[in-house]
Parts: sequence; structure tokens; C-alpha cells
Amino acid sequence: MAEQTAQTALRETGPPAAVRPDRAVVRDALGVGVAVGLSGFAFGVTSAGAGLGLLQTCALSLLVFTGASQFALVGALAAGGNPFTAAAGAFFLGTRNAFYGLRLSQLLALRRPVRPFAAHWVIDETAAVSLAQPDRRAARIGFTVTGLTLYVLWNLTTLLGALGAEAIGDTNAWGLDAAGPAVFLALLAPMLRTATERAVAALAVVLGLGFLPVLPAGVPVLVAALAAPAVLWFEGRKALRAGGKGTDR
Repeated sequence: MAEQTAQTALRETGPPAAVRPDRAVVRDALGVGVAVGLSGFAFGVTSAGAGLGLLQTCALSLLVFTGASQFALVGALAAGGNPFTAAAGAFFLGTRNAFYGLRLSQLLALRRPVRPFAAHWVIDETAAVSLAQPDRRAARIGFTVTGLTLYVLWNLTTLLGALGAEAIGDTNAWGLDAAGPAVFLALLAPMLRTATERAVAALAVVLGLGFLPVLPAGVPVLVAALAAPAVLWFEGRKALRAGGKGTDR
């Protein structure tokens, strides 16, 4: 009787969800945190080369804590851009984290007092590790380990990079002014998985470089942000035309 009851329950609920060992989750989370966290050194060097002080550089990593926005900000400042324009470009890049937060809030289901602190760790890497897990427990472990490892390493290497830049003097003479853009591209490239994403990136490059000689520093970054709606509009028009042809048949 008990066996029949168990079989009936299994048919009704389906097989149990796959459970991933905690050790595997921690290993992957540490790998991501360490690999990306070391890039903070390049940010520290780039920020110091852009003229920001040690405290300003460290404050950016502590309070902003989103690499793409940080590199965009100091890159625009290094090019002589207006601080408000540079901040606007960094802000637009950072808005993607809000969309990650919408998904992660449902997946992690954290207690209300913890959410403001967890929100500071909602970035590309923590979202990727969390969403790759098969259940809520593993997602929470992945989010926590990735966020903690990355936050500690990113801020530590930012400090070391800024101190190192001050020690060596002119970063342009060493070619370290290219470190920021190089790391930025290294972080961005793995995210371009679909044809639409690659089209957005390509158009953004064309817009940014095309308007670079004619617009003030920092403004081409804002113009490049128009690449996403432009490509999505084109894709939508293409889908409508394809749908219209299918209806005609």
C-alpha cells in the first residue's frame, strides 16, 4: 500500500529536481569571482591615470561596484569629458543590473532586511552564476560566494592598482592607458552570444567611433546607447514583414 502511494505521488509531482553539490557551486563561484576580481587592478591603474585620487578610485569600487560602468566613467574623464556626461554614460550601462535584480529577487527570495545589501552585489557575474543553478539553495550559495569573493578581490586589487599607478608615474608612458578598454572588451565579449547582441555591439562601436571626432568627450558613449533600440526596431520590422509574407501564403 505504501509503495502504491509513493508511486502515485511520484506520478503527480514528477521526478525530484536535480540537486547540485554545494562544493561544485562554491568551486564555480570562486572561479568566477577570482578571475574577474583580479581585473580590479586594471581599473585602479586606469582610474589613477585618468587623474582620480586614491580615495576617489577606491570609493568608486566600494560604492559603484560594477566594472563596465566604472571603466566607462574613468574612460570618459580621461578623454576630457564633462563629469556629468561621463556619469550619465556609466548610469546607462548600470541600468542592466536592475533587470538582473527583477529576476534574482524571485529566484533567491531573500528576506526583506537582507535585500538592500544583496542588491549591491547584483552584477553580471553574480547573476550568471545564480541563474545557472538548478535550485534556490544552490542559487543562493552561488550568489553569495561570487559576490563576496568578487567584492573583496575587486576592491583589494583596485587599491593595489591605484597605488602602483602612483608609484610608476605616467601610465601613458607605460601603455597602461589601454588596460581599461582591454578589460572592458574582455568582460563584454563573452556576453555576445546571439546575432542580435553582436549586431548591437557592432552598431554601438560604429556610432561611438563615428561621433568621436565631432562630439565632446563622453557624449559618443551616450549616442552609442541608441544601438540597442535601433537594432530591436529593425528586428521587429523584419519579424513583421516575415509574418506578413506567411499570412499571404
